[in-house]
Amino acid sequence: MIRRIDRIATTLPPPSDPDPEGAAAVQELMGGRFGEMSTFMNYTFQSFNFRDRQGARPFYDLIANIAGEEFGHIELVAATINTMLTGASPTSNGRAPKTSLGPVKGVGNPHHFLAGGQGALPQNSQGRPWNGDYVFSSGDLVEDLTHNFFLETGARNNKLKVYEMVDHPAARALTGYLLVRGGVHQVAYARALERLTGADLTKLFPSPRIPTEKLPECRPHIERGDHLRLYRFSPTDYLELAAVFNGPHPETGEELVVIEEPPEGVPPNDLPAQPAVFAPDYAPEEIAEIARKLRVKAGLPKEPTGEVANGGARSPGRAPSAKRAPAAKPRRTTRQKTASARR
Repeated sequence: MIRRIDRIATTLPPPSDPDPEGAAAVQELMGGRFGEMSTFMNYTFQSFNFRDRQGARPFYDLIANIAGEEFGHIELVAATINTMLTGASPTSNGRAPKTSLGPVKGVGNPHHFLAGGQGALPQNSQGRPWNGDYVFSSGDLVEDLTHNFFLETGARNNKLKVYEMVDHPAARALTGYLLVRGGVHQVAYARALERLTGADLTKLFPSPRIPTEKLPECRPHIERGDHLRLYRFSPTDYLELAAVFNGPHPETGEELVVIEEPPEGVPPNDLPAQPAVFAPDYAPEEIAEIARKLRVKAGLPKEPTGEVANGGARSPGRAPSAKRAPAAKPRRTTRQKTASARR
């Protein structure tokens, strides 16, 4: 089972100037061969099909746990696409005018407006639907881990290309975060293969070798230590991650570390209604009034109880988000300690 928390993995900027063309490119990170749907479904099916779990528990835990993080990456890509599409069609006083979609004809992915409620879709950058043939689950642990290593390599290359192609603030925030986290997964699968076979793929292939420290949108995550951390996405399970994910980072020499809880995340932005595509309807204020009456009838607060980044104060009666203990700082290696002493 997957426990879902109504937060997203990292902060995204609120909607600014819409960018339908850029949103179409970001779709590759959703439904492309190396997109987040592919990483999520590959690792999910490998974990579903994993045999002799107890005999190979650290490796099962690694694959199953990373699948949990990838679910959140799908959500983050969708939030980015939706942010970039917000405002692309006019509202005309809250009603859809006769030619409200005329300005977006031939712009970006037409499915965003015709079939998707001006939101993300399970498609690639050409509008082709995600394909289950992208899932590789052979049952052979070494074969699956090798595939996963190259899947993360291709995924990070695609993220870098989208970063270089699309300069929208939401797309840059997304790719900056995913480049860092994808690097962690690359290292995790390479380290798992090294533990099993003795082969160090990081010395043979480009992993990570994308200069994330030079990208401004990556630096906050690196400074926080997220390039070294594998988070555990379960309150009680997948406890054996540290048996595989340990030792020095292959590029920096810093110590890899498992954090025994998922990242806290942040509330998402509440994106405004887009009446021209009936999202959520041509008259969203009517739905909001019906929702208010239903809350009152059910004995709930009159105002919404959910938490969004741009929604003001929390309603009475809603418990605040649970405070999590600060994540442990990664341990410094002997090399780092020596260098610090010299300074």
